[in-house]
Amino acid sequence: MGVNAMWEVWRKTLESKDFKLSRLKIKYLEYKFSEERHEEEVEVKIDTQVIPIRDSFKYLGSIIQSNGKIDEDVTHRIGAGWIRWRPASRVLCDKNAPPRLKGKFYRVVVRPAMLYGAECWPIKKSHVQKMSVAEMRTLRWMCGHTRKDKIMNEVIKDKVGVAPVEAKLRESRLR
Repeated sequence: MGVNAMWEVWRKTLESKDFKLSRLKIKYLEYKFSEERHEEEVEVKIDTQVIPIRDSFKYLGSIIQSNGKIDEDVTHRIGAGWIRWRPASRVLCDKNAPPRLKGKFYRVVVRPAMLYGAECWPIKKSHVQKMSVAEMRTLRWMCGHTRKDKIMNEVIKDKVGVAPVEAKLRESRLR
């Protein structure tokens, strides 16, 4: 059974249950398991409408790429961490708040947003490095330090009581 025939069966089944497909919103992703296959592209249609193909797709908060890489998802998760950090930045950057309290808040609010879905990532050193840079940027900002102050990362992490993101990535994968 071809792709178009399966789409048609799926559409008829949904419409028989009073569901309607939004033909403007529907798209699909073709996952390329290897670069060696050079099959001709199939034009996927519902009735006469051609369905557009996507290179990446957001599903349950994670970004799935057709090439199997996770670069977009890592970038998206770092952005999600910053989105969680921004509303709390008044408290996190307050000089009167104790550093350990700031670190606890970071561990509970920001880090889970950054590491969501990490247990499924085929992670590389470049991804760990990207996450570490983002984490240190937030921690330095919380402590009121810049890189020009030449304070080592370990000192800042110890000051706020935060374990390295690499250890947390490994922990989530082993869980």
